[in-house]
Amino acid sequence: MDLTELTRRLHAIRDANDWRRFHSPKNLTMAASVEMAELVEIFQWLGEDESRHLPADQLAHAGQEIGDVVLYLLLLCAELGLDMDEVVRAKLADTERRYKP
Repeated sequence: MDLTELTRRLHAIRDANDWRRFHSPKNLTMAASVEMAELVEIFQWLGEDESRHLPADQLAHAGQEIGDVVLYLLLLCAELGLDMDEVVRAKLADTERRYKP
């Protein structure tokens, strides 16, 4: 996944629709949270086994919501001047140190 290319494409959409004024870190964080809540709704009343074996339509819906969350987080990283790849790799390395694989 080329995060630089994805971010460039997101910025093209943002700029073409004059959304930059709405893309403050605060707003992007809230938008990501809303999309995460939509993902939570898919699993809300399912049992453990059901949550691992979603019907095709629900699996597709989950994928859409995951995509929304990731795209908002990419926009948030860009606004904060953070490199998503570096942030994720650093966090994974920290997790590996704390919880030896």
